[in-house]
Amino acid sequence: MAERESSWFLGVYLGNSGLENLNKKIALSRKDVVIDALEFRSPAYVPWAWEMTSECEARLKKYLGTDDLTDFVGSHFADCSDRLSSFEQIDENHFRDVYGVIWDRTIDKDIGTPSDWPIKSYVDLDRYDWPDPDNTELYADIPGQLSAGRDLFSRYLIGFSLYERAWSMRGMTELLMDMVQRPEFVEELLDAIVEHNLGRIHMAMEFDFDCIYFGDDYGMQTGLIMGIKHWRQFIKPRLARMFAPIREAGKYISMHSCGAVSELFDDLIEIGLNMFNPFQPEVMDVFALKKEYHGRLAFHGGMGVQKVLPLGTPDDVRDMTKRLIEAGRDGGYVFSPSHAVPPDVPPENLLAMMEILRDQPRAPGL
Repeated sequence: MAERESSWFLGVYLGNSGLENLNKKIALSRKDVVIDALEFRSPAYVPWAWEMTSECEARLKKYLGTDDLTDFVGSHFADCSDRLSSFEQIDENHFRDVYGVIWDRTIDKDIGTPSDWPIKSYVDLDRYDWPDPDNTELYADIPGQLSAGRDLFSRYLIGFSLYERAWSMRGMTELLMDMVQRPEFVEELLDAIVEHNLGRIHMAMEFDFDCIYFGDDYGMQTGLIMGIKHWRQFIKPRLARMFAPIREAGKYISMHSCGAVSELFDDLIEIGLNMFNPFQPEVMDVFALKKEYHGRLAFHGGMGVQKVLPLGTPDDVRDMTKRLIEAGRDGGYVFSPSHAVPPDVPPENLLAMMEILRDQPRAPGL
């Protein structure tokens, strides 16, 4: 079955001359379609951008018999990163980031879990030596990344942008306790992270990015990790500081936060957010929220990676993809699974998802 469906996919999407003719009719770039969606104009079709874990990627490559999934995914985003996002390998399962955090990838092969961090005590912050965000060598890879995705919606990625950077450098339990027991220390740590990131943002503005992306998980399945009071005290004003120069430059801002965090949407809109990801259907009513915030906040995500994609049938995936496309026809939406696709998602379900996305009139074929 797997071989037959794989051959069907490659035959339809790679060998069909009719698709070549369809592509010739498409005048809009994929960037144009994303911008129309973000401006709440009805796009030519609902755009998409998604990624997968390394284990899922390896499984899908084997299933499709290819070493390159770029055309299969067909992302509408060109996500670019600097060398501040790099890691140094210590041994088979341990990596050190440029901020001095040791990550254990014994189980999670993509990000890992912090096993050691540099800010173990309050005095460590005073003597911590931050990486220099003004070092031009750190951005040497960006021109090539932008060139490779010239017709795509380009984003400069600041992962672990505030809260996540703080807890990875301090320890999550320790940071949450600090918020209650020593808030002035938390303020100092977060302010240092903001100043560092403002340097990165300033450097990013030298390139022709469409958007700056902030990754910063605040949520659990049941709500905010630190609660709304502490989020507004520690996080919101500092996000506002980082968003301000981006808005002044006329660029878009996108943000990622897993979990049940819809109570933050009005606050995030207030400080200038344009697009929110991952829009998890397991913890929020994505269809109701899409309607409620239309014209104020766009969404990127919506396809569940906890239920529908891993546990549903291909028909279940097709049905959900169709529902999300229908919800996004009036703009304000970019389709995606609600996180990097995990390894337990059957390849057949990803083929079913892409079948419906590619079947939209005017959507690009392969």
